[in-house]
Amino acid sequence: MPDLRYQSQPAQHTDIPRPRRAEGQWSLGYTEPLNKNEQSKKDDDALNVRDRILYIYSKRGFDSIDPADLRGRMRWMGLYTQRKPGIDGGKTGALEEEELDDRYFMLRVRSDGKLLSPAAVRALGEIGVDFARDTADVTDRENIQYHWIRIEDVPTIWERLDAVGLHSLEACGDSPRPFLGSPVAGVAADEIIDGTPALEEIERRYVGNKDFSNLPRKFKTALTGHPSHDVSPETNDVSFVGTVHPELGPGFDVWVGGGLSTNPMLAQKLGVWIPLDEVADVWEGVASIFRDYGYRRLRSRARLKFLVADWGVEKFREVLENEYLGKQLVTNPSPPSPVGHRDHIGVHPQKDGKFYIGVAPTVGRVSGTLLVQLADLLDEYGAAGARFTPYQKIVLIGVDEDKVDALVARLDEIGLSAEPSNWRRNTMSCTGIEFCKLAIVETKNRARDLIDELERRFPGLDTPITVNVNGCPNACARTQVADIGLKGQLVLDDGKQVEGFQVHLGGATGLGANFGRKLRAHKVTSAGLDDYITNVVSNYLADRKDDEIFADWVARADEELLRGDKVLEPLA
Repeated sequence: MPDLRYQSQPAQHTDIPRPRRAEGQWSLGYTEPLNKNEQSKKDDDALNVRDRILYIYSKRGFDSIDPADLRGRMRWMGLYTQRKPGIDGGKTGALEEEELDDRYFMLRVRSDGKLLSPAAVRALGEIGVDFARDTADVTDRENIQYHWIRIEDVPTIWERLDAVGLHSLEACGDSPRPFLGSPVAGVAADEIIDGTPALEEIERRYVGNKDFSNLPRKFKTALTGHPSHDVSPETNDVSFVGTVHPELGPGFDVWVGGGLSTNPMLAQKLGVWIPLDEVADVWEGVASIFRDYGYRRLRSRARLKFLVADWGVEKFREVLENEYLGKQLVTNPSPPSPVGHRDHIGVHPQKDGKFYIGVAPTVGRVSGTLLVQLADLLDEYGAAGARFTPYQKIVLIGVDEDKVDALVARLDEIGLSAEPSNWRRNTMSCTGIEFCKLAIVETKNRARDLIDELERRFPGLDTPITVNVNGCPNACARTQVADIGLKGQLVLDDGKQVEGFQVHLGGATGLGANFGRKLRAHKVTSAGLDDYITNVVSNYLADRKDDEIFADWVARADEELLRGDKVLEPLA
C-alpha cells in the first residue's frame, strides 16, 4: 500500500501572479531596496548587531549606538527604545522617531511555547528586579517584556537568559517573531497531538538563520494540537492546527495569511494533513514564499496576508507544493472550530494524573518580584514549571493532586487568581503610551481601573465578555476579534482633544470568527468608558435570548443599544 504521507510528483512549472507594478518581490527580479528599511537590511544583516551590542555599545554607552542600529537592527535582538516620558498622544505621529526615543529600552524575551522550569521563571523575575525597575509584562505572544533596560546591562541579561535556555533573538524585527504554542502541550487530557517537538525544530533551524533574517516584515507563527485552538490561529501569518486524518491519524492543518492591524484579515485554511515531523519543512516553505514573493515596496503592504489575499489560497498551496516542497500535500478537511477561545484558567486534570492550574495576572502586568514569588511556589509545591498563554495568562504544569488547593490559595495571595472574575479573566491590554512610541492613549492602568469598576457594577456576570484595549491602530491586543475591542485615539470632548477609543463590538475567533462591528462615527472618551460599557452590557443582559453569546447579540442588536444611547431595563 502506498505511503499516503508522500504523494511525489514530477517537477511542475507554476505560473506566478505578477502585480501591475513593482512591489519589491525578490523572485520577480526586484532586488533593489525600495524604502529605507529595505536599504538598511541590505547594508548589513541585522543579526550582526549582536556583536556590536556586546563589544561596543554596552561598553561605550547609549550615545555610541549607530542610529541605523538603534532604530532598526537592534530590534532583531528584542530591543526597542521606549517612549520618552511626558510626551502626550497628540505628538505620537508628529514627532520624529529620535524625538520620541528615551535612553532606555524595552526588551522582549521569547518563550516560544516552552515549559519554563522554576529556575527559568526565577531568572526572568530576577532580571526584572535587577535591571528593569521591577517591570515585567506577560504579552499575548507568550513573551516577557521588560522596560527601563540600559544598554550597559544587556550582555549580563543575555548571559542569565542563556543559562536557563531562553533568549531575545529575533523577538522583534522583520524576522520569525516569537512562536505561540499551546500552554498545555503534552499534558492536556483532550489534546490531539503534542506539537512541542515541531516548535523546537523550527527554532533550532531557523531562528538566527540568515536565510530568514531579512523578511519583508514580521512573520508570526502559531502551533497547537489542542482542540480549543488555544493560540488564536486565525490571526497569525502561519498556523499549524491539530487535526486527524481518518487513515493517517493525528497531524496538522496549515493556515496562512492571518493578521490584524489596520487591514485585518483572517487566516485561510489549506485543508491539508501534515505529520509532526514535516511541520518544520512546511514552515520553511511558507516563510520562504514570504521572503521571496512578499511585497517590500510599501511597509503597509509587506505582510504575508496581502500576498495570500492577492494570490488566493489555492495558488498559494500550488506554489508551496511545486516550488518549495516538491510534492503534494495530503488533502484533509480542516478541523472544526471551537466556540470562543480557551485560556486554560482554573484547575484541570492532566493525562498523567497530575493537574495544571491557569492563573490570571491582570492585563498581563506582573513584576520581577512576582515572578520570583511564583518560582518560589513552583519549587515549594514541586510543579514541573509554567507556560505563558496568548491571552496574557500563566499556566502552572505538573501539580500533584494533594497540593492543588494549597497552591491555589498561595497563588491568590500573590495576586495570581485561578478563579478570577469574568472581567479580570477576559480583559487584555497592550503596553500603551506609558512605554510605546506608537501609542496614542494610556492602556494598562486604564484597563485595570475598568476591570475594578466592571467587577463592582456586574459582580456576578454569568457569561464571558472579552475586552481588548489597544493604544493605537496596530492591534497588538487583537482589538478586532474581541467582544469589545477598544482602539486608542484622540477624540473630541466639548471641543477639546482627549484620550478615547474607537469601539469594535462582537469580534470573535473560533466558530463564527469575524471582526468586530464598527459603528459609524462612534467614539468613546477614556473617561466615559466605564459608563459606556456598562450601558452596552446592560442592554445585552436585558435583550439576549436564552444562551445567546455577546457576539451573536451584537450581530442582531439595534444600533442605539450598541451605542449606549438607550439603556434597557434589566430583566426581573
